[in-house]
Amino acid sequence: MRHLRAERGLSAHTVTAYDSDLRALVEFLENSASPASGDVRQLTLDTLRDWLWRESQRGLSNKSLARRTSSVRGFTAWLTRTGECDADCGLRLKSPKPGSSLPRVLTLTTIADVLGELESLAADDDPVAIRNLAIVELLYASGIRVSELSGLDIGDVNLDDHLLRVTGKGSKERIVPFGIPAATAMRRYLSDARPKLIVDAPHEPAVFVGARGARVNVRTVYQLVASLLAELPGDGPIGPHTLRHTAATHVLDGGADLRIVQEMLGHSSLATTQVYTHVSKERLKESYERAHPRA
Repeated sequence: MRHLRAERGLSAHTVTAYDSDLRALVEFLENSASPASGDVRQLTLDTLRDWLWRESQRGLSNKSLARRTSSVRGFTAWLTRTGECDADCGLRLKSPKPGSSLPRVLTLTTIADVLGELESLAADDDPVAIRNLAIVELLYASGIRVSELSGLDIGDVNLDDHLLRVTGKGSKERIVPFGIPAATAMRRYLSDARPKLIVDAPHEPAVFVGARGARVNVRTVYQLVASLLAELPGDGPIGPHTLRHTAATHVLDGGADLRIVQEMLGHSSLATTQVYTHVSKERLKESYERAHPRA
């Protein structure tokens, strides 16, 4: 884990995922009484394949299995480089295809309803409600990841120019714009609500804080968004990433260039961003089939 953080510069969220995957492997090795549980040099390709098969039988999705495969391959490669093992037993471990399911995208009407509900809750000047409105406005306006939102410090927000300085995956910085409604919600939060929340932690640099003044964590934001989206129509995830998907798709639908959206989202590859063009095409097809008399 120290190698992943210090040498590869992976985000805290990614390191946590690696840690979870490798702990699952260790638990499997211990429960199966494998010699590798006490001596990593006893780890074999067959053992790793058996582990992944057992994980698939537990109901893990192909996407989760692909991530676990990536984690263990990175681990065995590191063991080989550091001399702990003579050969890389994970080198030929194949990853299942994650699949091509499209991300969930909310409609403009649905987003307006969600934000309208938050505005109503914030009308009585409750500082947490005002914070929640600012969080959701900013997530939808900017398309940033929930970990990036949690990591924002006061100096990262430029309210005059409507810009955020975001630290994304691999500690890469980028500048992301946000719109007028988000700026309005942010001004209200920073001037009226945040000072009330940081009474016990006046030197906290984080933009978004909890009821006790400490930096808001990812779980809190996830629970907030999930509670808002859980009862909405449609299938698919209900976490903050849905707002990221929605923002990207709406910007593309509005005519933005794909490379602009790539920069906005912080994707290292344009291929990752292209999934949102498929979402837009899918929505176009659905609208056509509903509207055209000879569809």
